[in-house]
Amino acid sequence: MSGLNQQVDSPLVVGRVGGVHGIKGWLKINSYTRPSENILTYKPWLLAKNNIWQEINIEESQVHTQKLLVKILGVDNPEVAAEYVNCEVAIKPEQLPKLNQDQYYWRDLIGLDVFNRENILLGVVSEIIETGANDVFVVTGGIDGKSRVLIPFIMNLYVNNIDLSNQIIHVDWVVEK
Repeated sequence: MSGLNQQVDSPLVVGRVGGVHGIKGWLKINSYTRPSENILTYKPWLLAKNNIWQEINIEESQVHTQKLLVKILGVDNPEVAAEYVNCEVAIKPEQLPKLNQDQYYWRDLIGLDVFNRENILLGVVSEIIETGANDVFVVTGGIDGKSRVLIPFIMNLYVNNIDLSNQIIHVDWVVEK
């Protein structure tokens, strides 16, 4: 553990510490990455301990009976490891791999305004649902401020354009009246 307490602009949460494993200070990690082992490709990690992000380094890691385990550098017993239980695991956004054109991270799409071909504001992307076949935008707000629209995230069919610089998504979607 580097012990570096720092202000981090918009850390990206990629997991959570689930519990202590064994007597040498190992921790169980609940990863939000897919596959779950991808969380180990990000170095260093940031852990929110007492609401302060701390940069930490992983000494060792392993997958044990379908569980992801890590050993934080400098944490050598279960008592110290227990201080990290339920801490969020995050990375700096610049640690994410660069995407190709027409690829987007969900975090970049949530909060964007959604307009249809008639230039009617359907609302804002409030969340994205993974369905297996394709992702689905949950668009809330709209004209009445209460509507909820589900739009499949299929480029060139329902989604015409994503303009990150203007924070707008244009879709081919008819408003039901």
